[in-house]
Amino acid sequence: MEDQITIRLPRNLSKALKERATRLQRKPSEVVRMAVVEFLQIPAASLEQPAERVRDLIGSLQSGVPDLASTHRAHILMKIRRGK
Repeated sequence: MEDQITIRLPRNLSKALKERATRLQRKPSEVVRMAVVEFLQIPAASLEQPAERVRDLIGSLQSGVPDLASTHRAHILMKIRRGK
């Protein structure tokens, strides 16, 4: 037996879905099923938080400024004043 779900869409999203379904000559429900299939094919690793995806890079770059962590505000203000 197939499951049925009900979703509520903002009016603009519903309109866009119906327009796309018409262009594809499909029912809106078919387009939604296609979208769900595509979404479920995304590897779980890409659904991680952005910081998790670059965790191995955190702290591995050098800015050339030895005290950047302790005086970051001063460095940012200096860059803003210089227009860079």
